Amino acid sequence: MDFNVKRLAADAGTFLSRAVQFTEEKFGQAEKTELDAHLENLLVRAENTKQWTERIMKQTEVLLQPNPNVRLEEFVYEKLEKKAPTRMNNHELLGQSMIESGSEFGPGTAYGNALIKCGETEKQIGGAERELIQSAAINFLTPFRNFLEGDFKTILKERKLLQVKRLDLDAAKTRLKKARMADARAAAEQELRMTQSEFDRQAEITRLLLEGVSSTHAHHLRCLNDFVEAQTTYYAQCYQYMVDLQKQLGSFPSTFSNNNQSSVSGGASISVPTIPVSASLPSVSAGHGSSTASGGFNELRSSNGSRKARVLYDYDAASSSELSLLADEVITVSSVPGMDSDWLMGERGSQKGKVPITYLELLN
Repeated sequence: MDFNVKRLAADAGTFLSRAVQFTEEKFGQAEKTELDAHLENLLVRAENTKQWTERIMKQTEVLLQPNPNVRLEEFVYEKLEKKAPTRMNNHELLGQSMIESGSEFGPGTAYGNALIKCGETEKQIGGAERELIQSAAINFLTPFRNFLEGDFKTILKERKLLQVKRLDLDAAKTRLKKARMADARAAAEQELRMTQSEFDRQAEITRLLLEGVSSTHAHHLRCLNDFVEAQTTYYAQCYQYMVDLQKQLGSFPSTFSNNNQSSVSGGASISVPTIPVSASLPSVSAGHGSSTASGGFNELRSSNGSRKARVLYDYDAASSSELSLLADEVITVSSVPGMDSDWLMGERGSQKGKVPITYLELLN
């Protein structure tokens, strides 16, 4: 019991001594041992590393998951050590809507078929996005988080202990200055030697930990390379998916006319922009070929004659007055006075009916 009381009294005295030293330093009434410049620079670098690591992590999480509510939910599940429910991402949701609407309009129709193809591509992009998020979480965010929750917390602990040892050292220096009696000076000198030794040892421990931040930077550099590689793979996949989709949609019409306006010369057309892939990949354009096609239809209407035309893709007749078409078949088309400019009269043997000009390519 007496030993515990003495220990508590000693601890209280030490705490009071530190508090007095700290207060006097703040008011400029006591000297303060300054850390060497190298150690101070290491401390500044460690603090900067911590702050920028937090900012990079936060912005990366926002990039990978823009929805703050979803991020909060994932954070809660992570703290509860439970797996968050799997949900479709935005690309997958868009793809699903496109596929469902395409099925509703009919896979045999041009629009329905195009919607399904686009939906499948969007879902592929959604899958690639999942792979990017998973790779970034494992190879980029996790190492950054481990530094903040592991190495940096250890640095904070040792830095705080160094501050305590410095206060003890400066308090011992102050007591030595105030000592007048020989016995008191001898005891103060012995205490100073002990506190100086403890301070030097703690400074060395702290310095070694802080120098380890260089290894952290090297590790984070490798993680950054992994993140860039994951992004490169993701964007390359998305690009290839869209190029493949563009090829599939290449036979679909790129211009449409308003029902109340003529698509003949002088009428403005809406072009579908294309991404230049390479010299070997075709692109869809509303340039010379489009104007040539429009000119052919104009001549057909003005001549009141007939021409052969190739069907670009399947078309299901919406009424008995229309003619169903099969891709790549050749039919005879002619202009009928009073017919809408978007349509021609098509003939296939004994079958006859209206056909949309956007599904046709006139043959020479």
